[in-house]
Amino acid sequence: MYFSRKRPPEDYPTEMTAIWKCAKEGCNGWMRKGYSFEDVPTCAQCMSPMVTSMKELPVLYDSGLDRKAAVKSMKVKNTPSE
Repeated sequence: MYFSRKRPPEDYPTEMTAIWKCAKEGCNGWMRKGYSFEDVPTCAQCMSPMVTSMKELPVLYDSGLDRKAAVKSMKVKNTPSE
């Protein structure tokens, strides 16, 4: 007999999360707003612009810095100083 240690999906806590969703009518592409590196990203599936929306998703616990803040600090460090 097999007993899985994974929790069933209904045990994961969820919350309303800000996302980017594709503006094109037939496309179902979306991404979490906290994981996008652009101010207004394009859809990876159809290359259309994306719009902000909300979606109920499982909570993700980020162990490090905010990704956008980390990328911005890397850009500042890598720019040549005068």
